[in-house]
Amino acid sequence: MPSDAARLIGQLDPDTTVLLTVECQRGVVGPDSALPELADAARMSGALANVARLVAAAHDAGVQVLHAVAERRPDGRGASHNARLFKAAERLPVQQLSGSTAVRIADPIPVSDADLVVRRLHGLSPIAGTDVDALLRNFGCRTLVVTGVSANVAIPNAVFDAVNLGYTAVVPADAIAGVPADYTPAMIRHTLALVATVTTTDDVLTTWRRPERATPAPHDTPAPS
Repeated sequence: MPSDAARLIGQLDPDTTVLLTVECQRGVVGPDSALPELADAARMSGALANVARLVAAAHDAGVQVLHAVAERRPDGRGASHNARLFKAAERLPVQQLSGSTAVRIADPIPVSDADLVVRRLHGLSPIAGTDVDALLRNFGCRTLVVTGVSANVAIPNAVFDAVNLGYTAVVPADAIAGVPADYTPAMIRHTLALVATVTTTDDVLTTWRRPERATPAPHDTPAPS
């Protein structure tokens, strides 16, 4: 049976791995969040900082990054209304309006020109009903690394959808957050661990920094076609 390190090496090949950040936007995890308790949990737990570390490492390793953002039109068209959560969101003092600063990726997460931002106007999942699945297939993705918020709703939705679509889901447990604080580890242990590879930010970073991931020496570099 392969060790945890060997399993991660096999799963996190940069050529077939995509890193997904979920709702890591200013209006959710930033200082002017519509959900200050969740924003505090993301920052105080270190999850937001770990997402930033993972994104930076993904850029260095050549791993594609997708940022999943939840937003709504100012007129509310296309928004979901079939759950208490949606109705509560409509009354929040900060709205995730398309084009506003609230839907920009929050600091300290770096965003490169190669990153893609996938925006959704409806539903609970960053994958179902969005362009994410088609993009993953076009990238040749086999493993999806899921990070961000919240451990209460969007993160488990993303993991379940990824698994149902045939991807291997990897969850760095210290790069997701929810409320209350003690809910996240319980949800990981009793739910996500059943369907995903649960790991840590440091273990992912170590895998992407392995010597065989380094740029080939000049004499090994293939000649341009």
